[in-house]
Amino acid sequence: MSQLRGLLAEIERLADCSPSIIRLQQTIADIIAKKIARYNWVGFYMLDSEDASVLVLGPFHGEPTPHVRIPVTRGICGAAVVLGQTVIVEDVASDPRYLACSVNTKSEIVTPIRVHGLVVGEIDVDSHAPNAFQSEDRKFLEQCAGVVGQYVERFS
Repeated sequence: MSQLRGLLAEIERLADCSPSIIRLQQTIADIIAKKIARYNWVGFYMLDSEDASVLVLGPFHGEPTPHVRIPVTRGICGAAVVLGQTVIVEDVASDPRYLACSVNTKSEIVTPIRVHGLVVGEIDVDSHAPNAFQSEDRKFLEQCAGVVGQYVERFS
């Protein structure tokens, strides 16, 4: 847990000096994917500014995904937006909502990003290990989502 606390502090410092939301998101994705071995794919999806029923892939770290636009009615990503809460899937093969991106993905966590209380996007993390995400991952990613949301609020 202390590794996650230190990583969060680093992300908060980066948010204080990041020149853009895109740069901040890319830096977060890169840092946490490199420092947390079980985080095999880390990316951001944001609601389309012209169609809030669609999530659009933003910065990510990992293999390219065919899912660059996801209707909020589909997938684990869509479920997190609709529910307005973090969704953890211990075994993606057992969840019919899962949109397959990689045969290596075994578990997924998706955490909403809020701006002024409204969900505007999310952090999506996939792991090659089943049941890879625990309560400390939820808390950490929710705090990261909070940093991103606060960054957007400062400039909106």
